[in-house]
Amino acid sequence: MALKHRRRLPGALILLAALLSAAACSPTATTGTAVVAAEVTPASTPVRPPVISTGLPPTAPPPTAPAASATPAPTVAVSSPTPIPTATITPSPTPDRNILCSRRIPDNGLLNIVTLTYGLSRDYEPAGLVDLSGYLPGDVTLGYPTQLRRIVINPLVDMIAAMQAEGLKPMIISGYRSYSAQAIARQKWLEKEPERANILSAPPGFSEHQLGTVVDFGSPELPDIVGQEDIEFHTYFYKTSEGRWLLENAHKYGFTLSYPFEAFDITGFFYEPWHYRYVGVEMATLLHEKGISLTEYQLASEPPPCIPDPK
Repeated sequence: MALKHRRRLPGALILLAALLSAAACSPTATTGTAVVAAEVTPASTPVRPPVISTGLPPTAPPPTAPAASATPAPTVAVSSPTPIPTATITPSPTPDRNILCSRRIPDNGLLNIVTLTYGLSRDYEPAGLVDLSGYLPGDVTLGYPTQLRRIVINPLVDMIAAMQAEGLKPMIISGYRSYSAQAIARQKWLEKEPERANILSAPPGFSEHQLGTVVDFGSPELPDIVGQEDIEFHTYFYKTSEGRWLLENAHKYGFTLSYPFEAFDITGFFYEPWHYRYVGVEMATLLHEKGISLTEYQLASEPPPCIPDPK
């Protein structure tokens, strides 16, 4: 009868009681749902404030920087810079002044001294020889196979053009002559005009023509002045229009008269008013202003270039 009067418990309460009873019997149990509800948020996690509705459209959050890519950046190989080589300027070789002049082979400078005492080896040939026919017309070169060093070409062409602009008609009789060519020329003059051979031609090895920087000029006026139709070289060249112009202006283009009239005792060569040597504008101007020859200047300022061969 007592069971009849027992009040039935709601199903939810019966379930709760069963859970509490099971939890009390287990030694490793937690506080269950009630404990979870009472859990405190760690201090390191910021607590969001409550959201208050303003009735305005939501504002987009500011853009955040993209997360760094997990792909590693490519490795750039950094090599040590290649050292730039230092330019080495090789000085011109000092001429050997302790050799016989017959063995002397000078460098390619413009101021190598050549006299009847200080000659050149038969093996010497200057570098950079070119044919004048490629730069000057036949009425200037007279069809001769004349060669000069390349460094002389432009100044010579400019000087010829300046002379022609003034109505002159310069001719080039000769330029570079090798040792053997000079020997042939010397022999020719000894046979043709033995009394004038020493005036007209130097012995082989003792001619500035072997340097490749010397020009012998001619003039169409010379035959009438001398009274000889086939004349090419004569001291009366100084009387021609071309001879006078060269004497006054050649230095402006780098040419100097090698054997002036008054320099015979110094140069050992007779007067050759047709014989001009290229030495550069600076040196040619200096010699012109001083009124001296290159040989005189060099003998006074430089040691002998070689040992004269015994006679």
